[in-house]
Amino acid sequence: MTLKRLLLIGLTLLAMMLSGLSLFASWQKPQFQSRLELYQTNIVLQAQAWQPEDSNDENFLAIREAILGDKPLESATKQYQQARESVQTNLDKAKNQLTKQVPEDIAPVTKISPAEQLQKSQQPIKQLQKLQDELDLRLGILQAKQGKLDSAFKTWSQLQQRSDINLESAETANILSGLWSNPPRLLPNAQQLIQKNLEGWFRSTALVQLYQLQQRQDALSAIQSTQQKTAIAAIWKLAIIATIPSLTALIGLILLIVLVIQRILKGRESILAQNADKPWSTPWDVETILQVFVLGFFLMGQLFIPELLTLLPIPRSTGNARIEAFSVLVSYLLVASGALSVLYFSIRRYFPLAEEWFRFRFQGNWFLWGLGGYCTALPIVVIVSLINQKLWQGQGGSNPLLQLALESRDSIALGIFFFTAAIAAPLFEELLFRGFLLPSLTRYLPVWGSILVSSLLFAAAHLSLSEILPLTALGMVLGVVYTRSRNLFAPMLLHSLWNSGTLLSLFLLGSGN
Repeated sequence: MTLKRLLLIGLTLLAMMLSGLSLFASWQKPQFQSRLELYQTNIVLQAQAWQPEDSNDENFLAIREAILGDKPLESATKQYQQARESVQTNLDKAKNQLTKQVPEDIAPVTKISPAEQLQKSQQPIKQLQKLQDELDLRLGILQAKQGKLDSAFKTWSQLQQRSDINLESAETANILSGLWSNPPRLLPNAQQLIQKNLEGWFRSTALVQLYQLQQRQDALSAIQSTQQKTAIAAIWKLAIIATIPSLTALIGLILLIVLVIQRILKGRESILAQNADKPWSTPWDVETILQVFVLGFFLMGQLFIPELLTLLPIPRSTGNARIEAFSVLVSYLLVASGALSVLYFSIRRYFPLAEEWFRFRFQGNWFLWGLGGYCTALPIVVIVSLINQKLWQGQGGSNPLLQLALESRDSIALGIFFFTAAIAAPLFEELLFRGFLLPSLTRYLPVWGSILVSSLLFAAAHLSLSEILPLTALGMVLGVVYTRSRNLFAPMLLHSLWNSGTLLSLFLLGSGN
């Protein structure tokens, strides 16, 4: 056995260990889907304030119920209670994990002091505590609006009694208790604290209660007018978020049924059977495949590039959306450049490659394959995601880019996120996973087996346990589209449409909060 092969085996084991640790770490993290549902709930709450002139009209009531549901306040309360329980569970886990850590043992192998290590370890706990405060303030308002005043006072009282409570959150809870008390208690700085610590429907609801008690008719009329405008905008957002994906999924489902029926009736002459069993002519062996993925992708992404970024003067964790978006883009481009460089130097001795390799052709039906693949991917991934949520129960982590995109209110930051997710990611990932990995595997596996294995590695590369099943399903659709079309433009279009649709939904949800 050569030295190169021994080194490659060692690096492969190291990459597997690092990836396994990252996946295991994601098990303890909450899924992004839980936060996403809360954002959508907040928009539903804003929309339920919609009151047209003839609010008793049967058509209006039917449309309202179709968009908002039968009991929006009760549904929102249930969502917030579930989120509250999830945060408490994660907070308990984080605290237990922190008590098991010994900074003195960690410090020698890291470049930071024990105090800095402890501060870094406490950061997730502080974020969860802040989120817990926000949820309790909002949950109390939901309970108060439904007339469940005892439950509301209990929620706010428990928040004030916690030892780790933020002073402003405690003051805000006290103000809210006073607004709904009988007789009411009006405390100083009520308006300022409500505006600072509450958002969206919760802020406007608390301010309406305050202005009614203060008998400030002008301020009350102004905020009620704003509520109506916000409600109309929220209705449109909900319609877009619900209607467009639903119609696309319906088209995809019909298309999927037609393709399956055609496959059964026409057999090898059907569209799905096109190139289904045709492997690529692969001149390199498994060593080259491992070299590209172990050295070029996993180690470059998890070891080399993170270390390089620590040397670059890029500020991190600043709270500035533009800087964070730029940091994400630079990190991604460096990983992509490193991986593609390793790919190039690994296979250049086999140049010129056969025409079937890394094929980009503007001619042909690649656009239809990409668009049709996107439509069929929607119902498949949605069904898999629903099963996945039941399995993970809100745990398993998520792509951190989604959270950044959701919470960003900056158009430039959103533009950078869009470039990263909808342009850079499809180009790089499709070149690597569908352009190189999938065809390379056909040397050892049938085409369907190559699609499955490349899809699993594509999902695992995102380093989030909760996303493995949905991303494997998406990867399989991408693989089918590429093997049938034999044109990389097709899976790149599908991938770009998928990420663009996700970002559009996040933008609409985030702008309503």
